[in-house]
Amino acid sequence: MVDLELVPNEEKYWEFIRNLRIMDGVSHGFVEQESITTEQQQEYMKQFNNNFYICLYKSEPAGYIGIIENDIRVATHPRFQGKGVGSFMVNRVVEMHPDAYAKVKIDNLASYNLFKKCGFKVSQFVSEKYYVLEKHAS
Repeated sequence: MVDLELVPNEEKYWEFIRNLRIMDGVSHGFVEQESITTEQQQEYMKQFNNNFYICLYKSEPAGYIGIIENDIRVATHPRFQGKGVGSFMVNRVVEMHPDAYAKVKIDNLASYNLFKKCGFKVSQFVSEKYYVLEKHAS
């Protein structure tokens, strides 16, 4: 998909991130699933704002990606899924954070395929809940 841009997170995107994170069809893909209030999101973003980036398609938010302690968190809005937005975000973030890894839920085939497409490999299984994928896994 052309016209994609990865920009630093700003307060104006905090609610977009929260809404996408808890959206039906998106939230089930995260290792930790929980309802997030606007107030909780604001407190979280005050602490981690600089760890997140927003993917824009023609100036419209299409997804977000974050890195917390080298752990990648990524979500693409359903309208933009399957169009290269996720791989664009992952590849761009790995350029900035080459040691980043991803925790992927065992049953989240879409995320597994995304990271595999971006050159990640399973490096470790963590219980029956999720596994860890790394770009430089042997």
